[in-house]
Amino acid sequence: MTVTHSPVDPKLLEILVCPVTKQALEYDRENNELISPKAGLAYPIRDGIPIMLPDEARAIED
Repeated sequence: MTVTHSPVDPKLLEILVCPVTKQALEYDRENNELISPKAGLAYPIRDGIPIMLPDEARAIED
């Protein structure tokens, strides 16, 4: 089964910030997530829409 990712609007990526830290996010194309290094969270992107809820985010391990 091949997973296809809907593209995220680059302009949207420029303005989104982490809801926890209010800092810029990094786009992880491979995992289709937005990463907040300071908060240690990865926010999923579903159908091209970033899910910016801390409860939906995955904790990142160093």
